[in-house]
Amino acid sequence: MEELFLDWLKEYGYVILFLWSILEGETGLIMAGVMSHTGDMSYLFAVFVAGLGGFAGDQLYFYIGRFNKGLIQRKLHKQRRKFAIAHLLLRKYGWPIIFIQRYLYGLRTVIPMSIGITKYSARRFAFINLLSAWAWAAITITPAYVFGEEILRLVVFAKEHWYYALPLAAGFLFAITTYFHKLEQRLLERRRNRIPK
Repeated sequence: MEELFLDWLKEYGYVILFLWSILEGETGLIMAGVMSHTGDMSYLFAVFVAGLGGFAGDQLYFYIGRFNKGLIQRKLHKQRRKFAIAHLLLRKYGWPIIFIQRYLYGLRTVIPMSIGITKYSARRFAFINLLSAWAWAAITITPAYVFGEEILRLVVFAKEHWYYALPLAAGFLFAITTYFHKLEQRLLERRRNRIPK
């Protein structure tokens, strides 16, 4: 099964990378970086394709927000806290938030949708989004390309010593989730303090 998956990656790698970049991103980009290191993919073309995938995904979320405001408010009612944070960040930082939203855990899909709900220029969003997507692809793929050998050794070690790797990975994910949850709480608290009673 593992060999079949690797064969698919080698044969349809760019298609998989494009689709993966639309849906999630970082894991697929790291794999693309490692495959560029091993010579199974072209580094520059991998960055180009991953950037286009990230761009397409965020454009999709932007237009969902632009043309489905009522649906979003009804269906994503439980996400209203994240939408409030996204609007707060957009008001405070302006266009740079479009550039860095790919690195904000839990807000990657919410920010483009929340910008789409506003009257923000679709053309300006697309331009910044495209530059941001290519920068994100290069920033993520390049370290994996440079340190491909070390990453491959780490994967082999994790497979052989999964009883160490699983708790470490779970602890890392828990730490990231906790950090961003506390960051959300702080942002909302500041917003509440600014609203006059």
